[in-house]
Amino acid sequence: MAESIKTRAVFGALAAIVRPSMAALMSQKWTGFETLPKDGFIACPNHTSEIDPLVVALPLYVKGYLPRFLAKDSLFRVPGLGQILRATGQIPVERTGLSANRSLKAARNVLDNGGAILIYTEGTLTRDPDLWPMRGKTGAARLALQTGAPVVPIVHWGTNDFLPRYSKKFNLFPRKTVRVHAGEPVDLSDLRDRPRTKEILEEATARITRSLTMELAKLRGEEPPAVVWDPEQHGQAAVGRGSFDRETREAGTPTGVQQ
Repeated sequence: MAESIKTRAVFGALAAIVRPSMAALMSQKWTGFETLPKDGFIACPNHTSEIDPLVVALPLYVKGYLPRFLAKDSLFRVPGLGQILRATGQIPVERTGLSANRSLKAARNVLDNGGAILIYTEGTLTRDPDLWPMRGKTGAARLALQTGAPVVPIVHWGTNDFLPRYSKKFNLFPRKTVRVHAGEPVDLSDLRDRPRTKEILEEATARITRSLTMELAKLRGEEPPAVVWDPEQHGQAAVGRGSFDRETREAGTPTGVQQ
């Protein structure tokens, strides 16, 4: 099913505003996007700043994709923003079983029609004090194993310099550079024909997280942590902003911010 003229027009109008605005605010360097799958695929980005969705969606749009996010349903109730999300075909998701299943079904329809679905496997901004990907949730893995769609890690670095995690203040000067890289699809081939048990979903999710971490390590030019950050093991809520634990506070991250 081809995209409607109305949907393309809305995307085009938004891009006409967002693209020059982003160019004015920051320098952007994109790599790896020329090798993206031609058919439907799942993009899994890392998440360090609230401006990340625009940073990731823009190169996808420029390369010919109409990016669709699984976005928390509360955003669809925000005046103005909700209308834009619905007009561009974004997919609302609640953190309950039945609603989550409806969201995955809608995402599958996008993939079946050759579209790009973006899923933050972490479900929220990373809790890792050094901004590495933290333990992921199984939604992206479940969708990938159900549909056979490739999972592409898309990593970026620099957004947190421009808009720090949980901050409302942009750091405009000096001018920031944001690098975005699309990696190779995650190898899930040996898992696709197996029963989608909890163990299989967790293994697929772990592979996605490892791929994100390794791609980000290359982009940052740093060694990644040996162990993926698990919020529960550090007394942090799995979703929402919540209070950070002592280790995160010592790393200089604000505490007590509520979502």
